[in-house]
Amino acid sequence: MWSTKKPTPICVAWGGLSAEEDVFAPVAKAVKTRWAWLAINLCTAFIASRVIDGFEHTISQLVALASLMPIVAGIGGNTGNQTITMIVRALALQNIQPGNLTFLILREMGVALVNGLVWGGIMGGVTWWLYDDIALGGVMTLAMVLNLLVAALMGVIIPMTMVKLGRDPAVGSSVMITAITDTGGFFIFLGLATVFLL
Repeated sequence: MWSTKKPTPICVAWGGLSAEEDVFAPVAKAVKTRWAWLAINLCTAFIASRVIDGFEHTISQLVALASLMPIVAGIGGNTGNQTITMIVRALALQNIQPGNLTFLILREMGVALVNGLVWGGIMGGVTWWLYDDIALGGVMTLAMVLNLLVAALMGVIIPMTMVKLGRDPAVGSSVMITAITDTGGFFIFLGLATVFLL
């Protein structure tokens, strides 16, 4: 049985869609409503690619880095989206007050730190086993911990900043956090590799 309930503005706005967009709207209108965030996503993806290009020498010396980069960026993006989902929902329910914001940030950072140490440690061990390089495994672990901390912090800051600016915190949040965790993840991982492995 298909539900006839209307989707919430948070759901449809998550990827940068308009809450008013009609699923049966003409193609031209639908394309126009999605252009802005697609353009932003393209620009941020280009920036991420330039970060990678800046470490071309590092990657050429350690080809394994190319296969490990998406893992660091991907888990950061997932963590950031989890945090944003929670914050946007809490904002919609009016559960966040100025007095508990600091606690919320520290809590999310704590969760990210534990997750980073656990999953970063696991991936660090797997990396060490695959490439027989304990230093590379250590860099993998540290990069995942740092990127998860960045993701958690920005997962709180992005929606709260949008509210402060009078914007809908759900609109485009996923695009923004993905851009930050991709670019930040690549920079952190390749930067650490350059410092400790070359």
